[in-house]
Amino acid sequence: MCDDITESENELYLKRRTLGLGAAATLVAGCKTSAVPEPAGAVGAVAPSGTTMSRSVTVTTPDGEAEGFFVAPSQGKHPAVLIWPDVAGLRPAFEAMATRLAEAGYAVLAVNQYYRSSTLPIFERFDEWMTDEGKAKTKPMFGDLSSEGIAADGAAFVAWLDQQAEVDTAKRIGTTGYCMGGPFTVRTAAAAPERVGLVGSFHGGGLVTDAPDSPHALFSTMQAAALICVAQNDDARAPETKATLKSAADAAGRASEIEVYPAQHGWCVPDSPVYDEPQAERAWTRLLANLEQHL
Repeated sequence: MCDDITESENELYLKRRTLGLGAAATLVAGCKTSAVPEPAGAVGAVAPSGTTMSRSVTVTTPDGEAEGFFVAPSQGKHPAVLIWPDVAGLRPAFEAMATRLAEAGYAVLAVNQYYRSSTLPIFERFDEWMTDEGKAKTKPMFGDLSSEGIAADGAAFVAWLDQQAEVDTAKRIGTTGYCMGGPFTVRTAAAAPERVGLVGSFHGGGLVTDAPDSPHALFSTMQAAALICVAQNDDARAPETKATLKSAADAAGRASEIEVYPAQHGWCVPDSPVYDEPQAERAWTRLLANLEQHL
C-alpha cells in the first residue's frame, strides 16, 4: 500500500517525468494542488440523465454501521461489484469510478473501510492524505483494521448487495481494490467463496506476506478468478511477488491474469498525482473483460 517509500518513489518519478517535459517545478507542484484533468469519457464524466441512479447507504456489519456509495443502472437487474478504496478512503474520485462502472452495466457499492474509526468524509482528495495532518489522521485508523474484520466486512457487503433490487443474484459478484484495498478483495472472496467470481487488485499492497493468512494463501479458499495489476515500482521493490501470486493461483486452480504495468503505484485513481491515463484505461479494459468473463 501507499507508504513513505512509495511516496518518495512517486515524487522522484514525477520529477523525472516532468523534467523530460521541460517543466518539472510547475507540474510537480500542480499535481499536488490542482485538480487532476479527467480523461475524455472516463471516470468523472457526467452520466446522461437517467443512465444511473445513486444513493448513500449504510451497511450493517458485525462491528457496526459502514457507510457506502451505491450506484446502478436506472433500469433492470445487474451483476454487482464491491469497490475497496485506497489509503485515502471513499471520496469523490471513487464515487466517479463507481459511477463509470455502473454506466458499463454493473450495480456498484464503494465502501468506507474506515467506518470503525470515522464517518465520512475522510478526505475529499488524495493530496489531503499526503500532508502530515492527513497521515496522522489515518494512522490510528489502520489499527482498527484486521484481516478477520475485513473478511467479516466483505461477507456483510456481499450479503447486502444480494438484497438490493438492482442486483442480479443469478450472476456472481466482482470486487476491486486499490492500494490497501487490493488484499481486501481476496479476503472478501475467501469469506464469500460461493458468491465472488472475480477479484481485481490494482497497485495492491500486502498481497504476499509471511503471515499464515496472507492473501495469496487464501487463493485455495476462494473460488474467484484473479486480475492483479502491479505497479512498476512495487514490482521493483518485491519482484518475486508476481511469481508467488501466479504459483498460488495455479496451485489453487484459479484463473489469473497477473501483469506489471509501466506505471507507478496509484496510477489507476484519477485524483492521484501519478494517475496515468493510458495505463489506467488499459487496466479498465482488462477489468471489464474479466468481469464479463467471470461473473
